[in-house]
Amino acid sequence: MTLYSMKMRASRTEDGKNEHISGAERILPESALIENAGAMIDRALHHAKGRADYIQVKIEEACPEEIGYVEALPVSTRESANAAEGKEAILSLLRKIGVENGDAVMRKFGETYDMRGAMLLDADTLERLEPDPARGIRATYMDAEHGENRAACTGKNHFQEAVVLASKVANAPHILAEICVSDDPGYVTGYVASKKTGYVRITRLKEKNDPNGGRIFLYRGPREDVPRTIAYLEKQKILVRNAPTAPAPTPPADPWRVLAEEVERRKESGLYRTITTLESAQNAHVRANGRDFLMLASNSYLGLIDHPRVKNAATEAVQTFGGGSGGSRLTTGSLPLHDELEAAISRFKGTEASLLFGTGYMANVGILSALGRKGATIFSDELNHASIIDGCRLSRAQTVVYRHADMRDLEAKIKAARPSFGIIVSDAVFSMDGDVAPLPDLLAIAKRYGLLSMVDEAHATGVIGKTGRGLAEYFGLREQPDVVMGTLSKSLASEGGFASGRQLLIEYLRNTARSFIFSTSQSPATLASAKEALSILEEEPERVARLQDNTRAFVAALAENGIETKSDSAIVPIIVGDEHRALQAAKQLYDEGIFLSAIRYPTVAKGSARLRAAMMATHTEDELRAAAKKIADTLNRLP
Repeated sequence: MTLYSMKMRASRTEDGKNEHISGAERILPESALIENAGAMIDRALHHAKGRADYIQVKIEEACPEEIGYVEALPVSTRESANAAEGKEAILSLLRKIGVENGDAVMRKFGETYDMRGAMLLDADTLERLEPDPARGIRATYMDAEHGENRAACTGKNHFQEAVVLASKVANAPHILAEICVSDDPGYVTGYVASKKTGYVRITRLKEKNDPNGGRIFLYRGPREDVPRTIAYLEKQKILVRNAPTAPAPTPPADPWRVLAEEVERRKESGLYRTITTLESAQNAHVRANGRDFLMLASNSYLGLIDHPRVKNAATEAVQTFGGGSGGSRLTTGSLPLHDELEAAISRFKGTEASLLFGTGYMANVGILSALGRKGATIFSDELNHASIIDGCRLSRAQTVVYRHADMRDLEAKIKAARPSFGIIVSDAVFSMDGDVAPLPDLLAIAKRYGLLSMVDEAHATGVIGKTGRGLAEYFGLREQPDVVMGTLSKSLASEGGFASGRQLLIEYLRNTARSFIFSTSQSPATLASAKEALSILEEEPERVARLQDNTRAFVAALAENGIETKSDSAIVPIIVGDEHRALQAAKQLYDEGIFLSAIRYPTVAKGSARLRAAMMATHTEDELRAAAKKIADTLNRLP
């Protein structure tokens, strides 16, 4: 079988300086080249170190007689709670292989951060042996050995790639050991590798988001053999036999300790979450802990949760059908309320049919895992909701993430992937930023390339468009996306999710969406309350107009007080940045009678923590103006 060596190198030029972003390489059969090339390019364009502006993919035929084979080094793990413990583990391992000047070796890492390759270091004299110190030594032409039917790699496997590289390096002439600290900001582990110690993975060698790292190859041998060592590292094609794909789990002595440490880490980093118990319905004003608050955190955008008609509908449904539904609709049957609500949603959205799910989260997971069949490709906006991300992960499809609302990037990725069956999925309103997806362009691209289009209208239904019908109405389009997903838990004052579209889509989901098939359906009360809330929305579109007026008034009031923000929906993000500062602001506002959420990592990117204000149609302009001033004053007081 003919194999090919494929290498990707990606970099970025910033302030006149070239910075390495990512690299990858494979030795593959011809059948796997295209998919791997697409995966490598996607990796270069969406890396924690930033977006590459230069990407090179090089493919060369690898003759069988040119390929050498080595066994993967045996793997073990050293647990380290912090970077200091990790360094001590390295020094201990170096002593085992006869390197007593470990501290001096480790200080050399300060010279590796800007290098494109590895440092070749004399283990005894600490003399650098690379011909080009700026470039360093590139260990290349290597991969794990796989069978003829090896699957294409669609993502980065840090662990296996590291074992493969370390196994090749350890077999190079006169190489004593390799020390690696990853330069990936999101990857904190590293390793020491040698024939004597094997591949020893050290769980923490730096803190998260630290971009510094590097490699040192320790050499002990005659100077005249250095060129032979370099030639092996840079030119010899190697396949590593029996390379593991993941480290063997090391069970902790106390499994509860792992959980306790994670909770403590979240507290220390400002990411710990608590729950406030409300003592009233979620209206514009709520009661909690015996106090009254202005509610600026609720998704009850139209203020219908406490509407008498909604409550009466729920009460009557319970009196007629009882408290629960009894099971899955496919095994225990439907209530008339299910059919009536699905028909009402379809009329409202202008689609042929609809299907109810237990929650909006379950709707996204069910739809995408069902449509994301093997061989499919899902193109997902990078700021999509977690439920979309999880739906993609649970599907059997390849997921390609495109830059937020960037249709040029989306189209480029579709051209690169060339899917035979695919779905473009996007939030309609992005829940943490309040902006909307460019639906006309998205639909045009989907049609051009024969893909399905899907939008999540959780924060769009009842919010945008003249009568609250969502994104298509907002843009004045007659055509809906192929899949319209939405929730009943926000503007419609109940709970649950739905999918709307063609009759064929709904029949397909009814038979394939596991979160629908294997879940108990909604209770009579939730069905009846959602149906009544939808009726009120259709009868009183002025509620939507008031909501939109309130958003404009609040954004204007914030601007008057020195806070610049914008919103196309009912969500107004107030960027704070630091997680601790956002928490402190939310607490101080709570003390002043304003219920406002601090949104932090992982909901948003680290360093972009924010106060997320949610407008309601039942707020008054005066109270929103007063709240805007309090928010500005609070942020100005913070250090």
